Amino acid sequence: MDFRLSKEQKDIRKAARVFAEGEFDPDLVAGWERECQFPLEVLKKASELGFIGIHIPKKYGGQELGLLEHALVFEAFCRHDSSTGLALAFSDLGSEIILNYGTNEQKQRYLPSMCRGESISSLAYLEKGQRNGVDPFETAAIEKGDGYLINGTKTFVYNITLAGPMIVLCQLIKGQGAGEKTAFIWGKGADGLDSSIFGDRVGMRMVPMGNLTFTDVRLPHESLLGDGGDGQSQLLLSLNEMNIKASVAGTGIAQGAFDMALAYAHGRKQFGRKIASFEAIRGKLIDMATRIEISRLLTYKAAWSLDGNRGSSTLPDMAKMVAAETALEVARDALHIFGGYGYVVDYQIERFYRDASMLDIIGLPGHSHKKKLAGDVVGKT
Repeated sequence: MDFRLSKEQKDIRKAARVFAEGEFDPDLVAGWERECQFPLEVLKKASELGFIGIHIPKKYGGQELGLLEHALVFEAFCRHDSSTGLALAFSDLGSEIILNYGTNEQKQRYLPSMCRGESISSLAYLEKGQRNGVDPFETAAIEKGDGYLINGTKTFVYNITLAGPMIVLCQLIKGQGAGEKTAFIWGKGADGLDSSIFGDRVGMRMVPMGNLTFTDVRLPHESLLGDGGDGQSQLLLSLNEMNIKASVAGTGIAQGAFDMALAYAHGRKQFGRKIASFEAIRGKLIDMATRIEISRLLTYKAAWSLDGNRGSSTLPDMAKMVAAETALEVARDALHIFGGYGYVVDYQIERFYRDASMLDIIGLPGHSHKKKLAGDVVGKT
């Protein structure tokens, strides 16, 4: 076993840090976060340097590296700024489904523009009351003539207002019965498609999200992703992708919060001493650093396992669960180290805490996520 990064991987991580330091302007970021505005300018610059779609093959505009390299980039981005890092990390949602199930025409149509930062994808799969990744969707597609009619409602659809491809997972009805899960892809917008955007949110405010309601939305046959019966594997792939993104973001947010707390502890004096010299503060910082390292190791292993088709699909679920909890706990402890100043917007730590609070709902939220993981690890009871 060799836990060292290669020279290329170290260079990628360093380049991502340098980019974040140079392009994540604090004043602009604060405005984007306050106004719930996606950082399109930064996305374009990141795309020009090859950070977006880094794991996508070169023939489709990517760098043909792996999810581990993807993790290194977006951990660095989220470490420097939680909000901007999250927005960039989720700009290519569903790319794994397009890569694995799309026709060559679909790949050529959608992936290059995503890698160039010219389009931002959306993934509609989650429904209200969804308990796990096994139950059938209520959103259904019925074959009608030269296409399909889709009816139903999806919730927590990310990037809902941004130009780019939309991927929706639903039940494909053939004859009697519930049908089989499958995915469709098309350019955002269609007759019968109604969106309702979530207003002010606690965190992840740069990523527009909301509900999508499909009322006899007609899609052509060429919008089908896969053979029409691949939905369960497509869903698993999308959940793995989102879990990796969430675990990467969580690790980066936790590290960024720790960095701020450590710097503050070395600069803040109380009772004539730097608070970093107090045993209570030192113990808290040690616990924070330990949790971050656990999160990072599990995240990297999950990404490495998917890159080489090694191991089970439970690793991304585990990584997401640990990283989401770590980010929230570390950001909370960092905020407490700041004391009253932690609640002041200018110190930024409060934003890391707010963004960390959103990570648990990514993929499958809360109890649904843990129920799925319990079924995979413990088995059905």
